[in-house]
Amino acid sequence: MRLRWLGFHVLAVLAAICCFVFGYWQFERAQDPSRGEIVNPVEDPDAANQLRTVLDPGAYMPESEANTAVTTRGEYDTGAELLVPAISPAGEEGYNVVAPLVTEEGTAVAVHRGWVDGDTADTPDELAPLPEGEVTVTGWLQPPQKSEEGFVPMDLPEGQAERIAPSLLLDDWPYQLYEGYILLAGQDPANGGDQTGVRPQQVPPPEPPEEIEWNWRSLSYAAQWVVFGIAVLVFWIVLMRRETRGDHTDRGSGGAPPDGPGGEPGGPADTPDGASGNPARAQPSPTGTA
Repeated sequence: MRLRWLGFHVLAVLAAICCFVFGYWQFERAQDPSRGEIVNPVEDPDAANQLRTVLDPGAYMPESEANTAVTTRGEYDTGAELLVPAISPAGEEGYNVVAPLVTEEGTAVAVHRGWVDGDTADTPDELAPLPEGEVTVTGWLQPPQKSEEGFVPMDLPEGQAERIAPSLLLDDWPYQLYEGYILLAGQDPANGGDQTGVRPQQVPPPEPPEEIEWNWRSLSYAAQWVVFGIAVLVFWIVLMRRETRGDHTDRGSGGAPPDGPGGEPGGPADTPDGASGNPARAQPSPTGTA
C-alpha cells in the first residue's frame, strides 16, 4: 500500500470518528435541562444541614445546591421586610415576601416567607409581623432569581424589590448576604406576638422536571455532525474504488509489448527478411523476372 494512501486512511478514519463523537456530544446536550433550571430533588427539611456548612456568605452558589434543605439561627430585621412582584403557583399576580435573617456572625440570609395576593397587601406594613428575638429557620436553599422570573411592574414603590437577588437586595439591606436565599419550610417560633395582618402563603420548592425537554438546536447540531461523518465515509469509499479500478487497469495494459505499430499484429517486423506484409508484393511479375 502506498504511503500516501495509508496516511489518507488514517485521516479519514479520524475525521469520521470525530464527527460521530461530536454528534453524540450534541445529542447528550440536547437532553440536558436549560441553563438555570433546577434539577435536584427536594430534600427532607427534617434532615436539614447547617447553612454555613453548605454555603459561605458572599460565595457563589452553584445550581447543584438548589433544593438543599438547610437550617440556621438568627434574628429578623423586622424593619427591612420587602415585597417582590411574583406570580403564584396558581398563576395569580401578587408578591413574594422576603426578609433578612441576621446571623450571630453579622451576615444575613434572605428568607422567602411566602406569597401574598396583591389585592390583600401591597406594602410590608399590611403583613403579619415577624417573630422577634432569635429564630430558627428551616427551608430549601434556592439560587438568586433571574430577571425572567415573575413579572416587574413599570414602577416599583418603596418597600418593594425587583427580585430576590443579593445584587439588588444590597441596595436595601446593609449586610453581607449569602448568594442564595432560603425558601421557608418552617420556623421556631412560628409567628410574631401580634396575630393581625396578612400572613404569606407558603410556596412549595420547585420540583425537577420529570420528562426530557429536548433542546432542538443541539439536536440539529447532532444531526449535522452525523451527516458530516457519513459524508467522510462515502468520500473515502469512492476514492478507494477509483484507486482500485486504476490499479487493475494499469496491471491489465502493462503485461506484454504491442505486436506491431499501434499494437496491431502483422506489422513489418513480423515478416521474414523485413518483407512487407502486403501479399501483392510477394507475387512474381508476369514476365518471370523479379
